[in-house]
Amino acid sequence: MPVEFLGIAATHDGSETTPRSGAAFDKEFTLRIARAHEEHGWDRVLFAYGSGSPDPAPAAAFIASRLDRLQILLAHRPNVSYPTFAAKTFATLDQISDGRLTVHFITGGNDHEQGREGDTLTKDERYARTREYIRIVKKIWTTHEPFDHEGEHYRFHDFVSDVFPVQRPRPNVSFGGSSPAAYAAGGAEADIYCLWGEPLDKTAEQIAAVKAAAGAAGRTDVPRIQVAFRPIIAPTEELAWEKARRTVGAIKARREKGEAVTKRDRGQGRAQAVPPQNAGSQRLLAIAEAGERYDRALWTPTAAATGGAGNSNALVGTPETVAQALLDYYDLGVDILSARGYDLLGDAIDFGRYVIPIVREEVARRDAERAARTPQPLAAVTA
Repeated sequence: MPVEFLGIAATHDGSETTPRSGAAFDKEFTLRIARAHEEHGWDRVLFAYGSGSPDPAPAAAFIASRLDRLQILLAHRPNVSYPTFAAKTFATLDQISDGRLTVHFITGGNDHEQGREGDTLTKDERYARTREYIRIVKKIWTTHEPFDHEGEHYRFHDFVSDVFPVQRPRPNVSFGGSSPAAYAAGGAEADIYCLWGEPLDKTAEQIAAVKAAAGAAGRTDVPRIQVAFRPIIAPTEELAWEKARRTVGAIKARREKGEAVTKRDRGQGRAQAVPPQNAGSQRLLAIAEAGERYDRALWTPTAAATGGAGNSNALVGTPETVAQALLDYYDLGVDILSARGYDLLGDAIDFGRYVIPIVREEVARRDAERAARTPQPLAAVTA
């Protein structure tokens, strides 16, 4: 099966290790890093969402209008707009990008962050709202006659959009989470299910849970699986591990100075020194507590240093080692590999130059071998 690579469409150069050098929306840097992804073999980039961050939709439109091939993954929280409005926004962006849009729906795992924009629902209520929201958006994308909706969270009458996506029947829907409620919602509605990098055995368990949820929802297909990592690569193993230790040291130094690391750099206010509420971060911290190194190259101190904040487990080693580690996940059924370094621009270029080609070449080789082993229909053999 083909493999795809997802990077980050940062709107400034700050990361967990380095304060940003300019404004929250640095137009030149936003274009520069997106172009670096397009020129170095990446398939798409994520425009992330934060309560105080630059709005990702116009930032994505800015990039889509200037680049020709790079696909867009747009993060969206249902609490910030009505689904009728959002569906039109997404369809317009799919038009601008000539059909390069995927929408990632975020339910929200932190009550404090959700409350910043007036969202007071409980986590279970948010999941129910997200499922209803996604269904409405899908219907708006594909329905050309006015319709009414009377749901638990949304009600409207006689609505029909006058703008539709380029993609048929609709853009893909992406979803993530590591709780039973997340598996149920994403298993039912997602085309792509997103996970944070965990040890291989735990990733396999999560994939099985997603597939089971899809079956329980009556689906005959299953979502594609995406897994995210923080690669730390260098020409030798020794240099890679030295770089990894420096990275954790920089993360800890920023936190000790009271800097809010990603929270502040994304305009979300000061980081909260409290245990995470979301299951994904709780899992990362539990894995880090149980051990530092797993499998071929997975390293957990980066997750521990950030308090399990988001995608934070690293893959450490030479490009060859990291590529082989990614192929281990591919063998589990993961066909979208998400990666984001700590030097956002430089690491995107290096990963694209040195890791992506190895993975693509090996996947192509395996696919060719698999095709050669597959019996061909008699008509094809004798033609």
